Amino acid sequence: MKYNNLGNSDLKVSQFALGCMGFGKGSGNGVNDRSWTVGQEQADQVIQKALDLGLNFFDTAPAYQAGASERILGNAINKFADRDKVVIATKFATRTQDEIDNHISGKEHVINSLNQSLKNLNMDYVDLYIYHIWDWLTPMEEIAEGLNEVVKQGKARYIGISNAYAWQIAQMNNYMKAKGYPQFISIQDHYNLIYREDERELFTFAHEDNLGITPYSPLASGRLAHPFGTQTARRKQDLFSEKDKYGRYTQIDKPIIDRVEEIAEKHNVPMAAVSLAWLKTKVTAPIVGATKVHHLEALEKALELNLTDQEISHLEEPYQVHDLEGVMADNRNRENNWQNYLKKH
Repeated sequence: MKYNNLGNSDLKVSQFALGCMGFGKGSGNGVNDRSWTVGQEQADQVIQKALDLGLNFFDTAPAYQAGASERILGNAINKFADRDKVVIATKFATRTQDEIDNHISGKEHVINSLNQSLKNLNMDYVDLYIYHIWDWLTPMEEIAEGLNEVVKQGKARYIGISNAYAWQIAQMNNYMKAKGYPQFISIQDHYNLIYREDERELFTFAHEDNLGITPYSPLASGRLAHPFGTQTARRKQDLFSEKDKYGRYTQIDKPIIDRVEEIAEKHNVPMAAVSLAWLKTKVTAPIVGATKVHHLEALEKALELNLTDQEISHLEEPYQVHDLEGVMADNRNRENNWQNYLKKH
């Protein structure tokens, strides 16, 4: 396993991170209450396998099954790993309408959210605390004050941001630098072989400022792990992914998926291994979700697979422009925060 520095920090993270969105049984009644998720016993097996492979970077959030993901991850890490040898990332969402109505400031929201996450995780600190989605309805300055406070208290070692435009991250980092606050060291964005819009600006910004890139959805909710058109259990149940993240561009994505299949057959590896092997040449640490031990077999193959320059070019060549999809599509609207986003989906 190769380990990379995460941006301007002393965190050494494994070449891939384990995404824990699939932990915590849900009913399927909402975006963050997923029916395809798993409980503690099955999650333990996945986390043990990830540790055996050398993964030391684990990503969760309180939004995933109402904190169940955090609780399951915390239980497993406390059983199977030395806390100081792993990197734990969690997140905070936007203020709720109730918080806004009750005059809970952005600073208080950040602090309260982390305190709850630490309780869920049964830990004293997290290594990376991530601003999950840009909150148009809360002053940037209040969020920055909260982030400064949790770092000062020792409850978060570093801070990161997800689902934001380059200009938003630059604006906030510049503000925090001027105030002497800690700055973001990493960006968690939506990026894979069939969705590469962040190459246009965000990646250049991240490289110039030495921000780590830890993208989610590396396999496009399974589309880059199976032949084109395959219907999986998750695709049938994850209507948000099916409709809002990947529903509009099926035909222009087909040539890329076909080429992933072609190269996988050439190397006698799963398609997912090819998709992940491509990603490891582009970013710091892709966040790979898994709900079964065998899901990590492709990651293991990806660690061993080094694509040639010609193969990388072959995979990339058919890409066509996409409009923004998923969370970032809603980030364009100044009236949106997380609660309004959930109401729409």
